[in-house]
Amino acid sequence: MNDHQPSARPRSEAWGRFSWPVALTFVALIAAVVILVIFLRVESWPARTAAQGTASLEKLGRDVRSAFIDIAHLQPRVIINNRVYLEQTMPTSELVILSRRIEVEHELLHTWAGSSKRVRLHGTFAVKAGLDLRQKVTVDVRPDEIVVQLPHAQLLGIEQQQMDVLAFENGFWNRISADDLQNELSILPQLAMQKAEESNLPVEAERALRQQLNERIHTSQPLRLVFTGRVKKE
Repeated sequence: MNDHQPSARPRSEAWGRFSWPVALTFVALIAAVVILVIFLRVESWPARTAAQGTASLEKLGRDVRSAFIDIAHLQPRVIINNRVYLEQTMPTSELVILSRRIEVEHELLHTWAGSSKRVRLHGTFAVKAGLDLRQKVTVDVRPDEIVVQLPHAQLLGIEQQQMDVLAFENGFWNRISADDLQNELSILPQLAMQKAEESNLPVEAERALRQQLNERIHTSQPLRLVFTGRVKKE
């Protein structure tokens, strides 16, 4: 009696018969997953791009705000994509950008009935130019440029530093009065302010502010300053 066991099928035949359908199903499943992932990525690409662009502009807006805080102790109003990102805060009402030392002289010479009196004064003043921060300062951060809108610079004030009497001569009966001296003292600050206006100090202040911001803010977009309000003297 022959005990012959049925011979086993070749392994390659079994693999071809039972595994190929599974493999094809698996490949089809992977392809479907890949297609789905690609579709979702493509569909969400505009939103992701916009979000990345907005995040970049917001970072730029914060950098510009920090520059204004360092330079002017002011947080300007920041607009990004036509939306107010930060409102303006104003710890001080003025920003002094430049201060110039100005010297002026004035003389009173008066003769009455052959008697002359003479007063000559020399004054040294510090004239300050800058921005009135009670007006709006706005930073509009755009993809192609940064537009900073702010008021024109102006003369903010004058401070007496020194006063010298160069001549004080009384006539025999034409004497220097207290009113004479007070009038001469009041004229000197006016002369100093007039001299500062003629020297275009506010214009220099605007140039100085522009230079400070350009040195402090490093961006690929151009920085454009737009001065509004009072017309500056050229």
